[in-house]
Amino acid sequence: MIGEIEFGLSLPAGPPKGQIGRFLDDLEALLPDLERHFSSLWMTDHFFWEDAPTHEAWTVLSFLAARYPQFRFGPMVLGQSYRNPALLAKMAATLQALSGGRFIMGIGAGWKEDEYRAYGYPYPSPGVRVEQLGETLEIMTRLWREPGRITYTGRHYRIENAYCEPKPDPIPPIIVGGGGDKTTRLAAQYADWWNIPDAPYEHYRNRMNVLQRHCVDLGRDPASLRLTWFGRLAVGRTTAEAEALSNGKWTSQKAFCGTPAEVIAAMGRFVALGVDCFMIEPLGIATNAAVRSMVFQEVLPEVRAMRR
Repeated sequence: MIGEIEFGLSLPAGPPKGQIGRFLDDLEALLPDLERHFSSLWMTDHFFWEDAPTHEAWTVLSFLAARYPQFRFGPMVLGQSYRNPALLAKMAATLQALSGGRFIMGIGAGWKEDEYRAYGYPYPSPGVRVEQLGETLEIMTRLWREPGRITYTGRHYRIENAYCEPKPDPIPPIIVGGGGDKTTRLAAQYADWWNIPDAPYEHYRNRMNVLQRHCVDLGRDPASLRLTWFGRLAVGRTTAEAEALSNGKWTSQKAFCGTPAEVIAAMGRFVALGVDCFMIEPLGIATNAAVRSMVFQEVLPEVRAMRR
């Protein structure tokens, strides 16, 4: 499923400390450029990062849906443990109806142990969390697609004679996020799009090959599963300048980081693999005019032109 290159904007987890209005103010200030280059808005699903201000994802998505009707929107990705699967299916169906069909469902097994513990959620083993993800995907897709009452009994979740009306129309695309063998098999079985966050090229290619083998095993055309990339973009006139945008945290090992030419070349390797949607958080664009110019006038147009 290879189409034109699209870009989604990944929003920060929350505002800077003591500046609660900055979360929306920065978005509003960037809106003219965003509308020209981005087709979707994305929010990560976390409760806290130490003591940094962190917004709750579903609340943000619901707000964005109403405030910005020109964009599609979705979570990258929801932790399946945080919301009852049947309730989540109902929430998504409602938001899809109220937004005119612009919602994209991104979901994964969850991983951030400290927030599980802090907010009182059980934190089972990775294998159990992936099993739970599989049951969530089955419950969700059945509630969206099958008529009448739905009953399901699994090892971890159950529903009995549950309605989901109105059905979402269209059915939201499902993104399964994760690169493990079991998770990629779930993506091959249930997903429309696939993603690994912050993935370097070699790791992404390796996991993509596993994903495509699962598709073949399940009788699915691998080309029917959209390949996407999520992470940070740090661009500067020198590599050191780019790395300074995140104090060295987001280097080229797990982000697109470097000069415009270096970043364009790195993204081009993913385009050659078949990736046609990049959900990116461009570091520094709200506060640095030079960075903003490099992102909007150099990097994004050149990458988009790779698939015209």
